[in-house]
Amino acid sequence: MGPVIGITCYAETASFTVWQDTPAALLPYAYVEQVVRAGGQPVLLPPAGEPAGLVRRLDGLILAGGGDIDPARYGAEPHERSGYVRKFRDDAEFALLAAALDAGLPFLGICRGLQVLNVALGGSLHQHLPDVVGHTDHCPGPGRFGHLPVTPVPGTGLSKALGEEPVAVPHYHHQSVDRLAPGLTVTATTEDGTIEAVESSGAFTMAVQWHPEAAADHALFEALVHAC
Repeated sequence: MGPVIGITCYAETASFTVWQDTPAALLPYAYVEQVVRAGGQPVLLPPAGEPAGLVRRLDGLILAGGGDIDPARYGAEPHERSGYVRKFRDDAEFALLAAALDAGLPFLGICRGLQVLNVALGGSLHQHLPDVVGHTDHCPGPGRFGHLPVTPVPGTGLSKALGEEPVAVPHYHHQSVDRLAPGLTVTATTEDGTIEAVESSGAFTMAVQWHPEAAADHALFEALVHAC
């Protein structure tokens, strides 16, 4: 068995077979497939109980996408477009991330996962990116990925995985980093200046604002498993 990779997941209402409009722990299966393809063993971590206590049983951690973080965590009032805030998920994931960073666990943050990392370390967020960049290409509409190119910063861990040329990736986010947290380095941006990836020195700690699980390039999951 390969390295055990914990992946956080959603807790939302869903319908399938006999289960109609029922609370469910769920995750797009692409996350699972990407980890398996990279040689890891995925384990889903719902935002329940005390998942931070599982860190010692994991070889790596992925914080997956999801709804917006409670703006109170970075000292802001809610924007009218902030939504899908799940405070119980914030509680679980912020504690889980703190334990993972303390243990030096290899970490990959995806979309919301980048935002959790930045806020946990003292940064803040733009609550509605179109107010900042003047367009909606980062999140064109419900159920539609944007495909903006991101440019990796030369010499970073991200550039070692993806190369230094611009690469089009699937986006689905209406929030982004505002104030960068101490200890994080920007590793990719879009042409409009949006921070699209960060990392920190020391143990493997990488986070991207886009959705690599929905991309044809598997390099980030392979880098995580290799670090494990």
